[in-house]
Amino acid sequence: MSECNHDCGSCGVKDCGSRIEKFKANSASHIKKVIGVVSGKGGVGKSLVTELLAVLALREGKKAAILDADITGPSIPKAFGVSGEVVGNETGFYPLSSEGGVSVMSINLLTGDETAPVVWRGPVLAGVVKQFWEEVIWGDVDYMFVDMPPGTGDVPLTVFQSVPLDGIVVVSSPQELVGMIVEKAVRMAEMMSVPVLALVENMSYLTCPDCGKKINVFGESKVRDIAAKYNIPITHTIPIDPQLAAAVDAGKIEEYHSDWLNELKGGIIS
Repeated sequence: MSECNHDCGSCGVKDCGSRIEKFKANSASHIKKVIGVVSGKGGVGKSLVTELLAVLALREGKKAAILDADITGPSIPKAFGVSGEVVGNETGFYPLSSEGGVSVMSINLLTGDETAPVVWRGPVLAGVVKQFWEEVIWGDVDYMFVDMPPGTGDVPLTVFQSVPLDGIVVVSSPQELVGMIVEKAVRMAEMMSVPVLALVENMSYLTCPDCGKKINVFGESKVRDIAAKYNIPITHTIPIDPQLAAAVDAGKIEEYHSDWLNELKGGIIS
């Protein structure tokens, strides 16, 4: 049997989609909107964008949560300064909450050692995502952001097929190579019939602290060209900002403010 290419129109296997497991949220979870955050490759700031979107949702008076599906490279708890013991009952287990009120569940909260490597194969990783969706008591959530691992492997495929996504945000950076790879993520979303809400270019420019000029450290922006090619309605750019990096490292991303930040929610958070 050949590998599935997700093109149902050219496939001879009947009712394939009906055999894909759809995850069911915990009975004590009431999640209004689920947005995945994806990237074609690592190191472009996908988790950063996830964190910022949760912060912006919180500032809009929304209840925000993050499901950290990047099982082998989890970083969400660090940015929010979240740590402690995860507890539960016969119904499920509870996420931890940031100081500002963002609910977080990540493998780093369960291992007891945030530097311990997670050396698991794809099906096991996908199983953890299922547990985070079905066994965590999320409560009432307006916006659930799913931080996916980079690429188009097992975990992103599991999330696309089994979690009820309302849309995704694709994260890139200006380098030509990244621009090529990010198109793979966009095309994967098309194959899965999941709408791309926005394309966000991180590390897009640096503002000179002396003259205020914008410097394209990693080359000219590609975000609008890619968005136009795939009819993505919204684009955003994020600058290189040492203060933002320091806030993340200190676990205080909720305290970060900048003039450009509010623009990021456009087309994503309402």
